[in-house]
Amino acid sequence: MKYPPKIHQDSNRNHLIEVIKTYPLATIISVKNNTPLITHLPLIYNAKGQLIGHIDKQNPQAALLKNNTPITVLFSGPQCYISPSIYTTTQLPTWNYIKVHIQGTVNGNPSKKALKDSLIAMTEFLEQPQHKYVLEPNNQRMLAALDYIDLFEITITAWEGKFKLSQDKTPQDMANARAELLRANQVSVETFLNRIFPR
Repeated sequence: MKYPPKIHQDSNRNHLIEVIKTYPLATIISVKNNTPLITHLPLIYNAKGQLIGHIDKQNPQAALLKNNTPITVLFSGPQCYISPSIYTTTQLPTWNYIKVHIQGTVNGNPSKKALKDSLIAMTEFLEQPQHKYVLEPNNQRMLAALDYIDLFEITITAWEGKFKLSQDKTPQDMANARAELLRANQVSVETFLNRIFPR
């Protein structure tokens, strides 16, 4: 039996790209001497179908983000616990989530101009739709930081979408699970922040 079940897989490329664009903070996994190195960085999906990112040169993983090196990247969408109480049928507790797994090869780009342009492009993307801040090409803080940042580009070789959203339930139960995913994510963020950053 293939795992995860086909009903929990999404191979629609547009859906996977939408997850990447909406939740760009990625978990980037490289392996050196059988030891995983993991960094969390925002990545932007560009017009060439690549993932573009920037990493501090002091990060030990930076040395592995070049020379056509294999890499694994994970993107996480919304997720939450699903109580049987929300269903109209008898069920067990479960967890619903949206994940995108990417396999690829990564290369560094040493061009200072490409690095600067990509920092500006990433800021423009992340600032949408209001664009309250514009990173100008002559921004002195950015120009000073260019010596301390590496630009890397990931060529995607494999995509996997894991969308566990109660698709195996009745239409009403699936709708209830969708509503719970919305409710739980809105409530849990506020509750969590109030616990660790009390007002």
